[in-house]
Formats: sequence, structure tokens, C-alpha cells
Amino acid sequence: MSVLVLAEHDNNSLKDATLAAVTAAGALGGEVHVLVAGAGARGAADAAASVAGVARVLLADDAAYANGLPENLAPLIVELMAGYDALVAPATSFGKNVTPRVAALLDVAQVSDIISVDGPDTFQRPIYAGNAIATVQSADAKKVITVRTTAFAKAAATGGAAAVETVAGKGDAGLSRFVGSELSKSDRPELTSAKIVVSGGRALGSAE
Repeated sequence: MSVLVLAEHDNNSLKDATLAAVTAAGALGGEVHVLVAGAGARGAADAAASVAGVARVLLADDAAYANGLPENLAPLIVELMAGYDALVAPATSFGKNVTPRVAALLDVAQVSDIISVDGPDTFQRPIYAGNAIATVQSADAKKVITVRTTAFAKAAATGGAAAVETVAGKGDAGLSRFVGSELSKSDRPELTSAKIVVSGGRALGSAE
């Protein structure tokens, strides 16, 4: 089985969610390749090439992929999926924005938010707000999977020596355009990537 991982990145470095997706992809068996789509994203591609367990990195560097618009990314991924058995993406806002469109274009059922890989076609995922765990099996020839990143260990960011190959897509599909973003800034890490999380509530009584 050959697996393509959709990388989440900022064009210079990989997000931790991608490292967890690489671990999940490795559990499927076979070679793991990583797609880095962006603009001026060579830094992120080089970072992906250094990840342990990655055999090849596909770099799609085009202004059309600068802001991760799914209308532009999906045709690129669908074209590449001719050579892969499965697509794995982190179940983040980015991943969940792209993968349903890919699954629809491939005419397959997406397997969402998995927490375990039991086999190349069998997975575990939470249902009913996490109150139950379902074991699901996909009969589709092409698998489209999103991964709950906190359920998988992060692949080592160093130790790999994958080749970086440039790929070309169809560019701007003309279906949407990026207007702008308003991002909150904080000195604290993102909750999903924090090493220590302290949670408290009414039982604490006061700040002291």
C-alpha cells in the first residue's frame, strides 16, 4: 500500500499535526509520501524530507496553493491519487476543509477522525461525542482518512533523508479567492501541540 500524507505547514516548517499523520500513515503499511502544497514552500518540503519514515516528498509550489484553498488543492490531490491507495490528513480545520472535497471527487466514503489503525482497511473512531468507539472497515479502493492527531505519537522530525520531487497541478480553479485572515496572537502554544495542559474549574475556588 502506498500512502500520501497531506502536510499542514506555514511554508517554512511543518505543523505538529503532520507528524502525527505520518505516524498513522506508517501504520497502514507501505511507503509514506508527503505532499507539501504552498507558495515558497521549499522550507516546509525540506522539513518533511527530514521526517523519519517519509520515503518521498512531493512539492507543489504555486501561488494558487498559498492559502490552502480546497477548491485548488482538491484537483491536485485527486490527480496524484492515481498512484496511491490512501490519503491521510490531520483532522484539523485545514484537513477537514480539504479531504471531503477529495473524497467526493474520488467518489469514496471518507473515514474521519480515526484514533487507531487496525489494518489497511480497518480503523477505530469515536462516535456519540466520544462516548463510544466504532470499528469501521472501508471497502473503497482509495481510502481518504483524517487522523485525530492527539491519538498518535508524533513522528521524529529528524532522521529521514527523503528526496524532494516537484509536481505541477492545475493551478487556480477560479472557484474561490482568499480575501484575508484575522488571526489571534498568543505567547502560549496551540492546545493540540502543548506538552503540558493544566485544567481547573470551580473546585479550585480562587486563583490562589
